[in-house]
Amino acid sequence: MQRKKQKTVFFISDGTGITAETFAHSVLVQFDEAYEFKQIREPFINSEEKAISVALKINEISKKEGEPPLAFSTLIHNNVASHIKLANCIFIDLLEPFVSLISNKLNVKPTIRDNLLRANPTSKNYQDRIEAINFTLEHDDGQFVYALEHAQIILIGVSRSAKTPTSLYLAMQYGIKVANYPLTPDDFKACALPSALHPHKDKLFGLSIDPYRLSEIRNERMPNSEYASLINCKNEVKDAEFLMKINQIPYINITNKSIEEVTTLLLDILDIHN
Repeated sequence: MQRKKQKTVFFISDGTGITAETFAHSVLVQFDEAYEFKQIREPFINSEEKAISVALKINEISKKEGEPPLAFSTLIHNNVASHIKLANCIFIDLLEPFVSLISNKLNVKPTIRDNLLRANPTSKNYQDRIEAINFTLEHDDGQFVYALEHAQIILIGVSRSAKTPTSLYLAMQYGIKVANYPLTPDDFKACALPSALHPHKDKLFGLSIDPYRLSEIRNERMPNSEYASLINCKNEVKDAEFLMKINQIPYINITNKSIEEVTTLLLDILDIHN
C-alpha cells in the first residue's frame, strides 16, 4: 500500500472557522486516499496584525515542508485577506466567487459584514438550542424518565449504538429536544419495550449497528468481557431489531455512517424540518 503524502491545511476565518472547515472537509475527502491532511484552524482573524501573524506561520510551514500548504478562507475584508494571499500558500477563497456571481446576476452590490454566522446569545434560536442541550443531557441513557412528553425524539438501541452523540448533535445543531433510552437484556427477555416508553411510541426511533463493530467498540471500554463478546453483541442486536420491528418503530443501521448522515436520515424519515 502506497504511503500517503502529508499536507498542511489552514482554515482561516474572521469568525469561528467552522464554515471554512466544514466546506473544506467535503473537498478534502476526495483526496484522502493520496494525502493525510494536518489541519490548523485560525479563527477570529479580523485585523491585519492577526493576518500577518498567520501569514508568517504559513511561510514557516511552507519552508519546513518544502511546499505551500492549502489555505481555505472565509475572510471578508480584502485588506485582511491580502496578507494571506501574499503568503506562500494555495489560497482558496470560499466566499468571493459566490458573492461575485450573485452580485452580478442580481445587479446588487453586497454589504460587507464580517462574522455574520456568529450566534447571538440573546436570540430565541440560540436560547432554544441551549434549552434543547440541557434537556438532552438530563435525559441521556434513560437516567431521567420524567418529562419525556416534552421530548421531540426518543432514540432507542443497545448500549454503545451512538445514541448519546446523535442526541447531542440533534440538540446542538437543530435545537431538538432528544431523550435516549437503552434497550437491555431484561427488555429482550420480556419481549417488550421499557414501560416508561409506552406512552411515547410515536416519538421513538431506533439505532442499530453491526454486531462485529459493536463488539469492537465495547471491547475498547470493557476488554474481554461478556458484555463485549461477539455472541452477546449478535444476540442483543438481533433482539433489539426484533423488538423494534414488532412495535413498528423505524430504525437505521449506523455502522458505516457519520453522525451527520445518521441525523439527516433520521430527520428525513421522521419528516422533521428545522
